[in-house]
Amino acid sequence: MLQKMTLDSNISAGGALFGKLKALGVDYVFANSGTDFPPIIEGLIEAREKGVELPTAITVPHEHVAVGMAHGYYQISGRPQAVLLHTNVGLSNGATGVINAACDQIPMFLMSGRTPVTEADRFGARTVPIGWGQEMYDQTALVREACKWDYELRFPEQVAEVLDRGWAISNSTPKGPVYLSLPREVLCEPCPFDGLDQPSRMAPAHTLPSNQSMEQAAKLLANAKRPLIIAQRGAGSQQAFDALTEFVESRAIPVSHYWANQISIPMTSPSHVGWVPGPLLADADVILVVNALAPWWPDKFAPSEDAKIIHLGPDPLFARSTPIRNFRSDITLSGDTDAALLELIAKVGLHPIDRTSIEMRRRRITDTGSGERVRIADEAKSGNGGPMSKEWVSHCLSQAIRGRKVSVFHELGCPLPALQLDDHLSYFQEPHSGGLGWGVPAAMGAQLADPGRLVFATVGDGSYMFANPTVCHQVCEALRLPIVILVLNNEEWGAVRHSVESLYEGGRATKANEVPLTSLQPSPDFTMTAKASRAHAENITEGDDLPAALNRAIHIATQEKRQVLLNIAIRRTSPH
Repeated sequence: MLQKMTLDSNISAGGALFGKLKALGVDYVFANSGTDFPPIIEGLIEAREKGVELPTAITVPHEHVAVGMAHGYYQISGRPQAVLLHTNVGLSNGATGVINAACDQIPMFLMSGRTPVTEADRFGARTVPIGWGQEMYDQTALVREACKWDYELRFPEQVAEVLDRGWAISNSTPKGPVYLSLPREVLCEPCPFDGLDQPSRMAPAHTLPSNQSMEQAAKLLANAKRPLIIAQRGAGSQQAFDALTEFVESRAIPVSHYWANQISIPMTSPSHVGWVPGPLLADADVILVVNALAPWWPDKFAPSEDAKIIHLGPDPLFARSTPIRNFRSDITLSGDTDAALLELIAKVGLHPIDRTSIEMRRRRITDTGSGERVRIADEAKSGNGGPMSKEWVSHCLSQAIRGRKVSVFHELGCPLPALQLDDHLSYFQEPHSGGLGWGVPAAMGAQLADPGRLVFATVGDGSYMFANPTVCHQVCEALRLPIVILVLNNEEWGAVRHSVESLYEGGRATKANEVPLTSLQPSPDFTMTAKASRAHAENITEGDDLPAALNRAIHIATQEKRQVLLNIAIRRTSPH
């Protein structure tokens, strides 16, 4: 807490900023400093001398990594963090991460300095040519579309109230990043202590669907003969994860994790029916879509015209983020995913159970699910070789982490179908915005949030390069973050090639020996990058060697508390 001060006591706005962030519950400020930071650095020292409780400031030498760490930290802890960047150039480096955070509905307080407004005659005015070179007509435009709210701090006495407002908006349904621009002259001025040691005076707005809409949806689900749930972004909380699992298993409702960012029920659940809903979607009479940006592929498989479709989520029509998204929604349930799911499940429970329909569904799910599991296992095991398949890597990883408290951050790395993950926080896939370089920084943030958790980043070689790996390894060493990075290296932009082959089925790219604009050959020796920061690193080229390498990696991460990188040679065959 702040020390008791007299009524006329002040602190510089640069130091006041950090004190207020701590009062709002921010643990870390992920920052990359620049010429706009002198009042912040001086203010931090002043705040410490005055006994102000502060969040930990972490130097992250690239802004994309800083934003990704805040992203991953929230996904594990549920507590929004702050990111502080250098004027327009730092903000531009972090913009891709902000787009990712917006797509994933991740709250965070994003800030960047603003080049001094004045050229002279004011403390903090421009001093070197960069002060003119970084001036923009609209700096905030770099991230405005990805942020729920933005503002430029005008006066130092605004610090408490402006941060209160930004924090409340960031944490309101649907959650997302907010942005505050910080002119250097304002940060240099004294700021009153009033409100700096208090939590926000504005509570976030959490919404729930109307009772009428809930009852209509509950009646449809209760009376459905062939219901289906498509869940893409998790259940929202451990309580909702457990409740949804019990609900779908007791009522024999199939759940498809179509292009899932997080799992909503255990992968080993009998109700889990795989990655692509396929025939179940076409046959379903009632479909519950849980927080899914794109629940099916309209040109390839879609529901029947007679099916009733319910969309549930913080922004179920994705009105805030997506101009065109026309998936039919007969009932739209807008609210925090976990609260809305729990309420819907409770209301379905008030309706009588049709035991005959449930048993019929149970037999069908068993037949569908068991066949899919056998197919996935056979496909994974057939990928053992040199180079190996992505599915083999997933299978081996699944075996190695069984029974452990683990989170896998997947960015074009280990495909979900072959991973047998059962926990609410065990799996996170890259945001559907596609801003590459997310996986490793997010895993770093997750490890910081829960040091006792075993954290994997499974990424493609292109995704690893986009992550600014030298920066990632340097920060991991500095903070002693023992994450395990698996680079699934096929020496190409595999997602690009598969996108071409998917759009042009049987086209020239499917027959070409070399597909233009996709090659990443010759591949760097990524182990050398990791070893520069004293990581344990190995090249794995044969599938038979992978299980032992994974066991070594886990031992080093959990016992020696060192970061690990395995550079794994894989085939160019997997579409995931």
